Amino acid sequence: MPPLPSSILARSELFSRPASHIVNHSISSGGSQRHEQQQLAVIPTAVDVRINDLVGNGISGILQKWVNYGKGWRPRWFVLQDGVLSYYKIHGPDKIVINPETEKGFKIIGDESMRIISRNRISHYSQHCRKPFGEIHLQVSTIRESRSDEKRFSIFTGTKTLHLRAETREDRVAWVEALYAVKDMFPRMSNCELMAPVNNLAISTEKLRHRLMEEGVSEAAIQDSEQIMRNEYAALQSQLLLFKQKQLALIDNLRQLETEKVDLENTVVDESQRQRQGNDQDASSILGQEKFSEASACGSEDDNERNDAADEETDDDDDAAFFDTHDFLSSSGSFKSNESDFRASSFSSDDEGLSAVGFEEDADPSIRTVGTNYPRVKRRKKLPEPAEKEKGVSLWSLIKDNIGKDLTKVCLPVYFNEPLSSLQKCCEEMEYSYLLDRAYEWGRRGNTLMRILNVAAFAVSAYASTDGKICKPFNPLLGETYEADFPDRGFRFISEKVSHHPTIVACHCEGTGWKFWADSNLKSKFWGRSIQLDPVGILTLEFDDGEVFQWSKVTTSIYNLILGKLYCDHYGTMRIQGNGSYSCKMKFKEQSIIDRNPRQVQGVVQDRNGKTLATLIGKWDDSMYYVNGDYGGKGKSYESLAEAHLLWKRSKPPKFPTRYNLTRFAITLNELTPGLKEKLPPTDSRLRPDQRYLENGEYEMANSEKLRLEQRQRQAGKMQASGWEPQWFAKDKSSGTYRYVGGYWEARQQRNWNPCPNIFGQIPSDHLLG
Repeated sequence: MPPLPSSILARSELFSRPASHIVNHSISSGGSQRHEQQQLAVIPTAVDVRINDLVGNGISGILQKWVNYGKGWRPRWFVLQDGVLSYYKIHGPDKIVINPETEKGFKIIGDESMRIISRNRISHYSQHCRKPFGEIHLQVSTIRESRSDEKRFSIFTGTKTLHLRAETREDRVAWVEALYAVKDMFPRMSNCELMAPVNNLAISTEKLRHRLMEEGVSEAAIQDSEQIMRNEYAALQSQLLLFKQKQLALIDNLRQLETEKVDLENTVVDESQRQRQGNDQDASSILGQEKFSEASACGSEDDNERNDAADEETDDDDDAAFFDTHDFLSSSGSFKSNESDFRASSFSSDDEGLSAVGFEEDADPSIRTVGTNYPRVKRRKKLPEPAEKEKGVSLWSLIKDNIGKDLTKVCLPVYFNEPLSSLQKCCEEMEYSYLLDRAYEWGRRGNTLMRILNVAAFAVSAYASTDGKICKPFNPLLGETYEADFPDRGFRFISEKVSHHPTIVACHCEGTGWKFWADSNLKSKFWGRSIQLDPVGILTLEFDDGEVFQWSKVTTSIYNLILGKLYCDHYGTMRIQGNGSYSCKMKFKEQSIIDRNPRQVQGVVQDRNGKTLATLIGKWDDSMYYVNGDYGGKGKSYESLAEAHLLWKRSKPPKFPTRYNLTRFAITLNELTPGLKEKLPPTDSRLRPDQRYLENGEYEMANSEKLRLEQRQRQAGKMQASGWEPQWFAKDKSSGTYRYVGGYWEARQQRNWNPCPNIFGQIPSDHLLG
């Protein structure tokens, strides 16, 4: 064996620990009769663990390994040998047999580890039980000690992280130093060594000279050729060195991200452990204990281990305490079946209806019909079949050039769009408008509490359509409009892009006894692996009796743009306030990496004195319920579950799914029903050519038209600066918001669209600027 580096030998001197923590364990035998003897070398001062011993045999002992939130910390038997850290189960049918024979010559860390070995002095189990459940190669791993817990440390491999906890602080020191010592036996080459210049590196021109001389080339020409060859080689070497520098810079960045990831996971585990400990006392009555026994010559000792019970997750803060909504909503006996929870609206006689109208079974029958007694209109149930096969595109090549930029200014191919514009997305949030019809009816009957509860459910339901979305809507052109006349839902809707910089979309909707309007400016940032969307603007709802409610949207983030499954999350606090007696505050819980039940929403309705009159519970992608009074439980108490009432339930998915994950309602938004095209203004989103080509699956034409319209849109800034004004909305000087000025539906009835330019064609001459 070659001599070890001095750095490794120096590190090995640090392995002196009290004998109660590191014990030399060996087996001796003699004579014809085999005699097994466990020799525990109890030395009062220290044991010198040399690196040669580590290489020859190894170190082993018990460490607690973090499994998941449901299981928490579980003991595992770890073995460090030949640069590999392996771990085994010590309970259950797949447990490792730990006895003096199996651990012959190993260094044992920890008192608990020694107790297990002592308990199994004589064991006749076969050695096939030693198959490890996991292995970590230290050469490609990073070891970090926790700063918040003196017993914990982590090992990061680049693909996964092991969170480990020793029995004592001294045990952690012993393990970490052993891991570092073994890791130093397989060192990585440093950046300085990689970048060190190579001395006496030269290129031979002898063969070139000899070949040129055979051709009778003059000496001067030969020397020129040799110099050209040397210069080209030097340039190539410089390029290779530059590439190497970029590679090393990237590696340094990856190592920094690796460190930050481990720190973040340590923080998450710390928080989860605190939540788990807080819940253990409440959950002790429902958590069972399962006993496992281990074979021994003198008998057995029972080691109790918790069942894999799923604890309720809480997120305590100053505003509200979250609890497991899934368990709350799915408790047996607390709620009716799905068939009784919702029914299709009146125009949906089969399972292909566009809406699911939630109701409480004990509600007033007259309330149940509100929002459903509208005439039936036949609409499409699927998008046209694509005319072309979609082509792939490199997402990374687009992302790396746009990190940190405003997403609305990034030019993306049409493959990243869905066949809807942002104007139509505003209308998509009106899918559950029946909640506003009910709110109006409740208020008309004098029940203002039920009114604000239905308004709150409507505000949450606007996010349901974002579930599973992977494409962005088209950015409207300046002056682009969209109308939606839905007599089958009892509302009509108009929206318009009223500003180009900043991008502002205004909308106005009228229903039975209510009006809704909003203008939104979406601030977005491209962070490479994620997009953060911060909405700016106020949503206003006014009932015919004069009561007004206002609220703002919460933050939205889209994750895993490069690797993994794309998903979006909504988080933050939403406050619904008005001129009435009640206000509502709802908290959208931010999803964590270990969250078993994400997308939870919880809120309260309070009067002017701050008294809580009702509690809202649900998930923004599924349903919302309310409980009368202040429900302060955390998912453990079941007394009040029977009092929960359904406010809203998400519609069923479409029978014909789309690659854009559109809902049944969204599939109808870009439809041109018979006779509709003649009634629309030339600015309507349904007439936008690139969007229509995309819906039909004509991707080449869609890309071509998108590029043409984006080039045309560059004139929009000049048009706006020259005094351009929106056609159907005007800015309220007092509030700074855009309000509908009227006249659209009258112009539609008369089919008088003369003031509306053909924005999807050529730019009108009166809008061109020099």
